[in-house]
Amino acid sequence: MRQFPLEMHHVAPGRVVEWRLRTTAAEAGGPDDESGRWASFNQEKHFTVAEESRAADDPVASWVSVTFEVAGPLDQPALARALLSLVQRHEVLRCAFRRLAGELACEPFDPAGLSLEAQHVGTFETSERLGGFLAERFRQSIDTLSWPLFIMGAVLREDSATVYLTFDHIVCDGMSMPIVVHEVLTAYEALCRGEDIALPPAPSYLDFAEEQRGRYLSIDASDERLGYWKEFMARGGEFFPRFPLDLGVEPDRLYPIVNEASTLLDAAETEVFEKACLTVDGKPFMGLLAAVAVCLREAGGPGVYRGFMPVSERGRGVWTDSVGWFVNTMPIEFDASPGRDFAQVMASVRAGFTEMIGHIDVPFVRAWELLAPEQFAARSWPYPVNFFSYIDMRRCRGADRHEDWQPASHVWSARANGACSWFQRDADGLHMNSIYVDTDAARRTMGDFQDALRGTVQEIARSGGFRRPVALTAPRRPVGTPRDVAAFSRTR
Repeated sequence: MRQFPLEMHHVAPGRVVEWRLRTTAAEAGGPDDESGRWASFNQEKHFTVAEESRAADDPVASWVSVTFEVAGPLDQPALARALLSLVQRHEVLRCAFRRLAGELACEPFDPAGLSLEAQHVGTFETSERLGGFLAERFRQSIDTLSWPLFIMGAVLREDSATVYLTFDHIVCDGMSMPIVVHEVLTAYEALCRGEDIALPPAPSYLDFAEEQRGRYLSIDASDERLGYWKEFMARGGEFFPRFPLDLGVEPDRLYPIVNEASTLLDAAETEVFEKACLTVDGKPFMGLLAAVAVCLREAGGPGVYRGFMPVSERGRGVWTDSVGWFVNTMPIEFDASPGRDFAQVMASVRAGFTEMIGHIDVPFVRAWELLAPEQFAARSWPYPVNFFSYIDMRRCRGADRHEDWQPASHVWSARANGACSWFQRDADGLHMNSIYVDTDAARRTMGDFQDALRGTVQEIARSGGFRRPVALTAPRRPVGTPRDVAAFSRTR
């Protein structure tokens, strides 16, 4: 399972059917006020941005989608039951969001009052027309301020079907997508066999949000738990670590996006890359992050890597099977200065990651609000931010069936002011998906960066270390100075 743009997904043509979620409570005016639960910090910020964007007639939208295959003629009633079971099972998927006394409340609908209504959408004779329809459908139908916050459908053919589900980010994260695939297809296959749906317990994301807010809503900027963030800011001078290469963006402006994906290593190369990382006491994601840091440095960036890294908050088994936004974004910092070999940079990555994990409990949005309040008031991050995300999809629930189900995830955002890159490992290798601003400078910079990174990880797989990373040739404005490395070294 990998993540790539929906436009790159070749879906065979067919008849499109969608299932619309209905609730008796909605017909009666909505859930009872007494059923309200407070939203998480991530949800609160996301919803606030949507409100402010709507008020300014400047919409900011994003969605997360998953597609997967069903072999043989589709049993539509069984799929409908499986989809309804997913919504009933996960409280966050059956929530409406609204303001109560200034706070954002999640108000769950009674699962017994939910139903699905099948609607024929249309028949598409070519993959091109179908792909265009799906892309536009997802963009137009997902609205943070309107319930329901997802759409569910399928492309039906005589001997197969492609199922799609698209969600507003407020109800899920990237790791929720393999959970969705596993649950829907496990339930569907059981129903087709005439069996009951049997799935392990999935605690509610609303319980997680309530627990998180209880711990961190009352803290202030002087709280000692913010010490890691303060030290990071003191060394870098800012809350947000800047992307160190030129993307050709102007301040306070959002741009249309480029959404592209490619493979960095095939399956065999990735296995060798992993062995090279293990040889120097590192993990594959650490080796990849080391390669990213060296490529940015060779392009004119600083010797000390500073960036944001999303980290799962699901814990060990507690929220493994739960759908929700279980992501904390944390700063990571390590030395990748010239002259350091692969083992030395890997040791620095490992130390930086260990330090980061030791302080992961403080929610990113809360730290942002307390330590950078002026920037928190904005509807987007203030400038291009250095961002690295990695997921090993082989470890996800249901990964042993991915060859049969052929799942894929897709992300989209209306506009951006920087670049974000997501890396995934699956049975086919190591892959990269990037969303960045659509400027001439960004296209050159990101294209050269991708080539340099591919060459670097291939060299690690071949020789077990760095040789000479491919130089980036795009115009750039380097961030950082030699003093940057010295300052970092004095604090470690």
